Amino acid sequence: MSAAAGPDLPVVAEPACGQHRPAEAASGQPAAGLGAGAGAAALLRVAVRELCEFTAKAGDLDLRFTPSPTAQEGIAGHAVVAGRRGAGYLAEVPLRGRYQELLVSGRADGYDPEAGVLEEIKTHRGDLARLPDNHRRLHWAQLRIYGWLLCAERGLAGITLALVYFDIASQRETVFREQADAATLRVFFDEHCHRFIAWARQEAAHRAGRDAALAALRFPHAEFRPGQRALAEAAYRAARDGRCLMAEATTGIGKTLGTLFPLLKAMPTQKLDRLFFLSAKTPGRQLALDALDQLGAQWSTSRPRVLEHIARDKACEHADKACHGDSCPLARGFYDRLPAAREVALRTARLDRATLRQLAAAHRLCPYYLAQELCRWADVVVCDYNYYFDAGALLHGLAQLREWRVALLVDEAHNLIERGRAMYSAVLEPRDFDLARKLAPATLKTPLRQLQRQWNALAREHAGAGHSVLAQSPAQLLDALQQTVAAVGEQLAEQPEGIAPELLRFHFDMLRFCRLAEDFGEHSFFDLEPRPAPRGRVQARVGLRNLLPAPFLGPRLRGAHCAVLFSATLQPAHYHADLLGLPADHARVEVESPFRAEQLELRVIADLSTRYRHRQRSLPGLVGLMAAQFGRRPGNYLAFFSSHDYLRQAHEAFAAAWPRIPTWAQAPGMDEAARAAFLARFQEGGRGIGFAVLGGAFGEGIDLPGERLVGAFIATLGLPQINPLNEEMRRRLQALFGAGYDYAYLYPGLQKVVQAAGRVIRTPQDRGCVHLIDDRYWQPEVRRLLPAWWKVMRCRAAEVGRLALPDAAFAPGG
Repeated sequence: MSAAAGPDLPVVAEPACGQHRPAEAASGQPAAGLGAGAGAAALLRVAVRELCEFTAKAGDLDLRFTPSPTAQEGIAGHAVVAGRRGAGYLAEVPLRGRYQELLVSGRADGYDPEAGVLEEIKTHRGDLARLPDNHRRLHWAQLRIYGWLLCAERGLAGITLALVYFDIASQRETVFREQADAATLRVFFDEHCHRFIAWARQEAAHRAGRDAALAALRFPHAEFRPGQRALAEAAYRAARDGRCLMAEATTGIGKTLGTLFPLLKAMPTQKLDRLFFLSAKTPGRQLALDALDQLGAQWSTSRPRVLEHIARDKACEHADKACHGDSCPLARGFYDRLPAAREVALRTARLDRATLRQLAAAHRLCPYYLAQELCRWADVVVCDYNYYFDAGALLHGLAQLREWRVALLVDEAHNLIERGRAMYSAVLEPRDFDLARKLAPATLKTPLRQLQRQWNALAREHAGAGHSVLAQSPAQLLDALQQTVAAVGEQLAEQPEGIAPELLRFHFDMLRFCRLAEDFGEHSFFDLEPRPAPRGRVQARVGLRNLLPAPFLGPRLRGAHCAVLFSATLQPAHYHADLLGLPADHARVEVESPFRAEQLELRVIADLSTRYRHRQRSLPGLVGLMAAQFGRRPGNYLAFFSSHDYLRQAHEAFAAAWPRIPTWAQAPGMDEAARAAFLARFQEGGRGIGFAVLGGAFGEGIDLPGERLVGAFIATLGLPQINPLNEEMRRRLQALFGAGYDYAYLYPGLQKVVQAAGRVIRTPQDRGCVHLIDDRYWQPEVRRLLPAWWKVMRCRAAEVGRLALPDAAFAPGG
């Protein structure tokens, strides 16, 4: 480490964290899945299932949808099979055995000592002939491993192995048997362990080296930024104590680096297996990767593996092809080529989007599913919220299955409320149903007609009510949906190739809706919205909306060893704790702002109203105000509005009145390239005004320090639109927390305002201005929610003055 390296993290002493489970779980499998941790020369441990998935998985990636039993159905199916066996039958038989220093353990599904039969039970739906061969090979591998472990434990010379496939729908068993002598099974066991143990040793050595490197890690700068040290210490204490931390810190102090550094430092002392950096938006992921690069400059070898996992639609190389070997060349032979790619990948310290794509191309693999495989071996995963918090989240599932001890970093955590609501909401569109019904085979016409009758009846019942919230669960519609889901499932089980893509998509929509309806409670409600329909028909979109994500997010937060949720806008604290489901013993830190009031000229324009009914009348004063400020200090500005419509009106009015001042505007549905082009206009020495929507892509998560951005106009209070959904949310939250208006409207709106204003002052050297344009900003209940370091001045638009702008104001750099 160079002499210029920064300080270590000064914290209090580090007592052992006794209230949490040790690194090795009771099952005997360590949190990491293999290896015994830093510096360990003891046993390496692996579960039978993990061993076989590593050594016996081969062939194509095949993601053709076939109805599979749920976890509950699988458990019930195992119980049915076990119940059919004799009185001496043993279910869930724990087994373990060794190969050199590798300890292999697991639970065999069933054993009949009298008959000498060991069973592996797999549940399924439909025609068993469609089960891919590589799945069968994997099942046999598991059974043979269990066979040797049982023979070794009980001193058996041989055994009958039975692979039992149980059809959930028909309750029929299909059994495949083979006689196996112990010597043959031992050879099979040894071969698979031999293939795995080199990898296990490599991973144990990596873990030891990683932890040593992290123990020696120092802050990458000579000193912390003001406020950054306090944030880092609080994050480290959260990891040390195994707690959830809500950390509020001003935009611009370096929250990403200030939280990553202490959690990486805590990984060896707290025996953490994985660190998940979860972000709502692409810029947040990039900030994390950049911070990890700064920290990684200290390491030449044994550095943590960093993986960026992006959405499937952004990673897919063949969007026009299905995910199976008969369609996509990157799926064909996927598991045959995976081992070589995995070897290369895990010698690469940073696997960001571009690097992963190059690696996947070199090995002719799908980059998205390669990333999914590599999540099992990466130390730090940088990805979207949904990979941990969604109902079927990949990272949460892996953490549970492998008993990982994980730390979470939740970036811009104020966004998790709305994102959490979206994860646990579902909508059914009548136009999607109509298309699916038209393309459905004749065998599905009856359940689809019944679904249509119930849907139409519900729409007629509420005809004329407009967008409305249902007083109770639509039981008859839900019954019809469940029957239709079952019918489509049976069709897929028998004839999977005969389903149109549109019907399959609607099937997924119905499945999601029904599964969320099973967990329906006070956290959600149903709504109905009329939709245009031909020939006088009555149609309606039906939704199941989550308003309180806490019952779903809370268990995920508690399931991690520690979680640090950080943002510049986590006020008020009780609002976020209530809606996110933070544990009762969560910690909180409010980092004092390093910025001074004199850095930010902040005016409330109290004689303009940006309410919907006043928008047209507000435009002349708004345009004059913006032009006057530009004349006073020519430079780059952002102007934020409540909607694209208001933005368009203001942009047109401004361009007409001041055509020589450069302007550019956010458009609906901008892709990443368009967003990058919008931000590229904000250059040092540049001049102009960018028009954007508050709460959109440019309201947070972007960094424009110095002269790249000198001011902002915020022509809205940011309050959500008053509509039936938000009004129902207000009523429900009032009943739950006694502050319905604040929880549904005021707090979410002011968060967007503070985030947008935070784009202006990014460093202690920055100076700029923010104009809060609406009379309501001067109300005491609103001012209380603004950052404490802001010094707000009350002004009238006329007081700012209309300036005759000098020619120099229009000249770039002039």
